[in-house]
Amino acid sequence: MMDVPLVGSFLLGAPKCGTSWLADVLSQHPEICISNPKEPNIVATHKGTFIRDDSSLDLSGYGEFFRGEGVKVDCSVHAFSCPKAPSRIKKIWPEAKFIVSLRDPVERAVSQWNHALDYGDDRKAGVDWSEFTEAWKDGRLRCDSLYGESLKNWLAFFPIDSFLIIETKVMRNLPHEVLKEVCNHIGVREYSFDLGLVKDHNLTSQRRTINIVGRFVKNSAGILPRGLREMIAKKLQSRGINIYRTKFFSTRTSGSRIITDSERELVRQSLVEDQYLLEELTGLNNLTQ
Repeated sequence: MMDVPLVGSFLLGAPKCGTSWLADVLSQHPEICISNPKEPNIVATHKGTFIRDDSSLDLSGYGEFFRGEGVKVDCSVHAFSCPKAPSRIKKIWPEAKFIVSLRDPVERAVSQWNHALDYGDDRKAGVDWSEFTEAWKDGRLRCDSLYGESLKNWLAFFPIDSFLIIETKVMRNLPHEVLKEVCNHIGVREYSFDLGLVKDHNLTSQRRTINIVGRFVKNSAGILPRGLREMIAKKLQSRGINIYRTKFFSTRTSGSRIITDSERELVRQSLVEDQYLLEELTGLNNLTQ
């Protein structure tokens, strides 16, 4: 096998469950190396909300996503719902630990739907998600809310104690306690994190899309030496700054869309069996708001 990095942990998701915040704050720890960019999308066939790639696993260059010291953490959250990811990881990193952040599955789906529309990802993928009921029929939205089914797939390859299941609402209310659990789970010392440095940049109220000026600056940055780019990026990241989300380089998105009570109930009913499965596997039974 080619020389691949020793990845100690995977932040599996699910999408829109606070994983960006968690990855950002964990990057402060000197004994943790968070993948950069956050989601390499290499190991799994699910490479985002819409992209699926069933080609053979290619780990050439994978080590470039981990440039720091400490426990390497791959934060490709869409891997959670990928049917092939568990067997691939078991073969290469059999001792890996997993962090799974979960929230109300309906609210999660609505948030992911809004995100896709805000950034036009549905149109780029050749589909129209403007109506939530049509989007929900698309398995690429639905699969990320099937927590029980996804976890059952992972448990076929890894023991349950390999997984730290985090409820997003607990992480929001008791962040330091959750971070302590994460450190213990992946085997690093406890650390005094500065939560003030981390912004909730995935909140709908703060969501911005890169504008033409931002795209020009981003493309121009490619001419800088790689070492200099990484040094600048690391310094900005440590301060919780993403220049491409500032008002000079981005535009505020349209805002949150809501679904009707009947749509919400339809989705909840379609997830009942999966929620029972999740409770059977983990004991969690209070994710819904």
